[in-house]
Amino acid sequence: MDRKIKFKGRLGVFFNWPVYITVAMAVLNIGVYVYDVKSGLFVSAFVVMFAASTAIVYILNGQYLVNEIVGFATEYSTVQRKLLNEFEVPYVLLDSSGKMLWGNEKFCEMTGVNKKYHKSIASLFPTITKEFIQKNNVTTEIELNHDEKNYRVTVTRVQFDAMMEQKINFDVDPANEFMVALYFFDETELNSYKIANIEQKQVAALVYIDNYEEALNSIEDVKRSLLTALVDRKVNQYFSNIDGLVRKIEKDKYFVVFKYKYLAQLEEDKFSLLEEVKNVKVGNEMAVTLSIGVGLKGDSYNENYDYAKAAIELALARGGDQAVVKVKGLIHYYGGKTEQVERNTRVKARVKALALRQIMEGRENVVIMGHNLSDVDSIGAGIGIYCAAKVLGKKAQIVVNNPTSSVRPMMELFTEENGYPEDMFIDSETAINMTGRNTLVMVVDTNKPSYTECPEILRKTDHICVFDHHRQGSEVIENPVLSYIEPYASSACEMIAEVLQYFQEDFKLEACEADCIYAGILIDTNNFMTKTGVRTFEAAAYLRRSGAEVTRVRKMIRNDMAAYKARAEAVRRAEVYRKAFAISVCPGDDVESPTIVGAQAANELLNVIGIKASFVLTEYNEKIYVSARSIDEINVQLVMERLGGGGHLNVAGAQLSDCTVEEAKEIIKNTLDEMLKEGDIK
Repeated sequence: MDRKIKFKGRLGVFFNWPVYITVAMAVLNIGVYVYDVKSGLFVSAFVVMFAASTAIVYILNGQYLVNEIVGFATEYSTVQRKLLNEFEVPYVLLDSSGKMLWGNEKFCEMTGVNKKYHKSIASLFPTITKEFIQKNNVTTEIELNHDEKNYRVTVTRVQFDAMMEQKINFDVDPANEFMVALYFFDETELNSYKIANIEQKQVAALVYIDNYEEALNSIEDVKRSLLTALVDRKVNQYFSNIDGLVRKIEKDKYFVVFKYKYLAQLEEDKFSLLEEVKNVKVGNEMAVTLSIGVGLKGDSYNENYDYAKAAIELALARGGDQAVVKVKGLIHYYGGKTEQVERNTRVKARVKALALRQIMEGRENVVIMGHNLSDVDSIGAGIGIYCAAKVLGKKAQIVVNNPTSSVRPMMELFTEENGYPEDMFIDSETAINMTGRNTLVMVVDTNKPSYTECPEILRKTDHICVFDHHRQGSEVIENPVLSYIEPYASSACEMIAEVLQYFQEDFKLEACEADCIYAGILIDTNNFMTKTGVRTFEAAAYLRRSGAEVTRVRKMIRNDMAAYKARAEAVRRAEVYRKAFAISVCPGDDVESPTIVGAQAANELLNVIGIKASFVLTEYNEKIYVSARSIDEINVQLVMERLGGGGHLNVAGAQLSDCTVEEAKEIIKNTLDEMLKEGDIK
């Protein structure tokens, strides 16, 4: 070999060790001369002989050793290239612009190209672009599909200098600073096993008949067993079509287990069992309705069952006739398009009244609050709870921040001259100071913690009671000691009036207290035209017997001229969308309670022929408040839930932030279009 090879590193040290030893002996020889000259001459002769023999051996055999090492390295490099080329994992090298430089046999086989294919990798895999390659400077993994197979691709950046040392045969532009290596791992089979494993997991479901007793009472005795049998058959057939196991655990309850892979099918048909059961008619005047709770993706079967129980409880709390699917922290709703049937029995109200009394007796004081921007129903219900606490000798206070003109006339009735404490109404700051571990916090007219006047006090005590008539959503007050949520009720004041009748014998309300509770019912029912039932009129009759006077109430809830003009302006500016929906904006200038005026305008718009639902937007405190109303054809509660709000079938609302009024109108229109397309509204 003509050219000289210079070894580096440990290999260089290995070949030069005789030189190092010779130098070391020469240095040692100097020390020997100091002690003995004859010995020094003897050692010198030995060093010369060792150096000469080493030089001869190195000269005669060094070239052969070098040739052997170079040959071994060449063979090793060839083996490396062959192994890389025949590597079972598809492998390709790219330059910094994404151009293909070299690919092994498996890559060529996978993509159908040959080794001379030097186009951009994006021509084969559009997701691997030049920008993606240049952006990722660390090892990255991505998922992609090719030829009906799933690949996990490892993207690794390799510096150009390090790669050139391997002397792989391909052409490369020296201007490139780096290259990119891609490894394609076929995970099609693994993913299929994962999907199969997920699809085989068990899903727990509970099916309850909402109105079992009421439906049976609306039919002849001889046909009751037939109605029950037909409902059983519908439930069993529906779930047997998806290989589900159905077991009847009570006369009106079913437990169902089915595979996860069928859940998408049920969601796609939006749990059509809800509608099928309504069509069961054997002479019954009342249609049978179901509630379905589904739980899945828990860590165990028991956890799935717990999710199913939580889902069915939520479905019932929202009024029934719907399916609720709970996946850990996520909740999906289906159905819920009809109003819940009012229960004629007052057993539940009596039980809740007695429970509330026992809880109050064990607490030091009571703090009552409704939703922010308190309205007549919220204040009226709070006053009812205040009266209950007063009978038991408990100190009670109502949280009201920034009272508006709609509720100020009510609050002005409770003065020291009339025998009420000066601190009956307090703000949030005072409420926080008054709330301790032994305080009972009563939440009325809302069940969402973020909607309350003072969410902070919910975290200062473990004793919380909730009385509300709105349907529950995914956001709820956690772990209340007493929860009384009845979506069929017209108002929170109706519920409170029922509870007060059973709270204590000879319980009496003052006339002003009865007026305020009556006013809440009057406002929320739009003068007894919306959501009124037998129990609504019974509660109103109780309040009339307690001294409520319609004339005083009407005077108390009248609007001022500015509010009346604003309502008229909202009606005048209404836009009819799709010939069925009235959408308008309520002006908030010079109006103290613009959200209440907006709700009144929404009620007014329903008096127009052809309007199925109305939506009035009010801009207030950097938010857009939406009041939605309908008569019977459109479930506005479902529409408002899409916007993060809620309510009832005919009365609902939502709050929008980070948008203008015009943008909010477009959001409502797009939501209506989407729901019309999906069939959720007609």
